[in-house]
Amino acid sequence: MIYGDRKTGVIVQGATGQQGAFHLKLMNEYAKEVGGTGVVAGVTPGKGGQEVHGIPVYDSVRDALLEHDATTAVLFVPGGAAGDSIMEEAEAGVELVVAITEHIPVHDTMRAIAYAKLHGCAVIGPNCPGVLSPGELKLGIMPSSLFSRGHVGVISRSGTLTYEVVDELTRRGIGQSTVVGIGGDPVIGQTFSDVLARFEEDPATKAMVLIGEVGGNLEEEGAGSTDLPLVAYIAGVSAPPEKRMGHAGAIAEGGEGDAKGKIRRLRGLGIRVADRVSEIPDIVTDFL
Repeated sequence: MIYGDRKTGVIVQGATGQQGAFHLKLMNEYAKEVGGTGVVAGVTPGKGGQEVHGIPVYDSVRDALLEHDATTAVLFVPGGAAGDSIMEEAEAGVELVVAITEHIPVHDTMRAIAYAKLHGCAVIGPNCPGVLSPGELKLGIMPSSLFSRGHVGVISRSGTLTYEVVDELTRRGIGQSTVVGIGGDPVIGQTFSDVLARFEEDPATKAMVLIGEVGGNLEEEGAGSTDLPLVAYIAGVSAPPEKRMGHAGAIAEGGEGDAKGKIRRLRGLGIRVADRVSEIPDIVTDFL
């Protein structure tokens, strides 16, 4: 539980849109299942006074916070407006924004994350699946049926690969403390290092799984920043150089950020790196 617990109040921004309404319902079904608070309000400008699955909708974040106790927001706002929405959340005093939205202009993301940081607001994403602490809290779009409660933390740049790894762990009887998808864009709020620093303060987390991909060096920075037992998996070993692979940030340029180089550098740091997803549970078991 590094970003909240079952008592955390949540706002969904973009609640009246198709995706916002769909995932609001799923988040609250999970909250009900674990006896949690869940989503207390939605925000869509011009739609104040409506309800989505029984949750009241407001025209602004400030209006919602006047009526409800919430510290966290999940964003399903279209890309062109998402940067302003993050800043609106931060300015209103929200402590954490989980930005599910993809295709946010990079300069908007840079400005919004910098503004949020000045206001003491952490941003996860954008272009991410969110956060799930089994038995406590679901923020975003992760399929909760794959998860089980336990002592292994997971951080990933990839959404679907996260689900595959979690499923492998659960099938082997290895539960998770919290799973965080940090997003695959070139600019993101919470990095591997940021999230690992929170995991280090979490008594429920005994070991970590780090799931990376081609592009940048955030994986190496993160793995070198923690004393927690850690296994890494890097996707994209077969990715051709200079080829963007799925995520906007997943591109190896000028010989930097390729998967084989990442794996070599991680092993140079003493990190165990799995060659296949199926190997991850065996390595994690050695840590527990």
